[in-house]
Amino acid sequence: MPSDSAFDIQEYMTRGVERVVKDALRATLKDPKGSAFMAGFAMASKAASKKRREAEKKGEHIPPFLITSITSNCNLHCAGCYSRANHATTDCAPQDQLTCDQWKKIFEEADDLGISFILLAGGEPMLRKDVIEAAGSIRSILFPIFTNGVLLNESYLTLLKKNRNLIPIISIEGGKESTDSRRGPGIYDRIMKSMDDLSKENLIFGCSVTVTTENLSDVTSEEFISSLSEKGCKAVIYVEYVPVTEESQNLAIGDEEREIFSSALSDLRKNHEEIVFVSFPGDEKSSGGCIAAGRGFFHINSHGGAEPCPFSPYSDINVRETSLKEAISSPLFMALQNQNVLAGDHVGGCVLFEKKDQVEALMRR
Repeated sequence: MPSDSAFDIQEYMTRGVERVVKDALRATLKDPKGSAFMAGFAMASKAASKKRREAEKKGEHIPPFLITSITSNCNLHCAGCYSRANHATTDCAPQDQLTCDQWKKIFEEADDLGISFILLAGGEPMLRKDVIEAAGSIRSILFPIFTNGVLLNESYLTLLKKNRNLIPIISIEGGKESTDSRRGPGIYDRIMKSMDDLSKENLIFGCSVTVTTENLSDVTSEEFISSLSEKGCKAVIYVEYVPVTEESQNLAIGDEEREIFSSALSDLRKNHEEIVFVSFPGDEKSSGGCIAAGRGFFHINSHGGAEPCPFSPYSDINVRETSLKEAISSPLFMALQNQNVLAGDHVGGCVLFEKKDQVEALMRR
């Protein structure tokens, strides 16, 4: 992986944040309240970028993104769920999850450091309304809520109207057959209703799509994206499938599919300016390797463990006992960055998942 002198991760991530904010502002031009919020957030994002640049001058790297799994509990059993495969998600929430006050403290420190985006994940994050309410109070941070969409009700709609920095990102696998096949019978119709409810209230929402070798052409098709646009969707976040077992390895897209995906994504961005398109992990070659482990983002699990990313559930530091700033520079994160574990070719959507033996070896040191 290129050194920081050869590749400026701070500049790369800042440009990425600016592009997302610019696209999001353009996507909400016909929505006065949404547009007003995004204009204000654009200013907050610039202030956060300045904080990160100042920290960089002191030798302190602050990533602009943070992923937080605010609960281990989920109400669905989706086929191939990496979180359940890692035993990170269960039907019943464990007693030792972080409290709402502990999460709010993390969000406040993230704001002080200059982190602009905090993804709220799970489990199913809408099972922790208390934490989502706490997130809503931190106005200068955008909180995409990665949800299965079936728990959206009047109470949540009221909360979202009051807190425009909370953006539901509803998981969908493509059409009705694909979505119900993975997420359960009837789920597609339920999330379509949730989208309609959000749209009626002129609330900004997006969709997350897991990209596999089987659905690549469908989920990047004009027909699929147009259907989401008609529902009022303002963001589509594509996540490359990470194989949770050897039997599912064939579902992970390779270099050839990734080139097709990149070309399709470029066309969609030109044809649908009303939608923000984000791909994860994105073009790792242009970013000097994987941006996890604190380079561009990291993950905090529901128990407070700071992990490289959700697909690499290893932690040597816990935010219960330390600051968020110290967690960013954990020994594990530094080893992953300095020993080139984040670089190199890989088959699935996550280099750290594929190199888990190396990560585990670093944990034992």
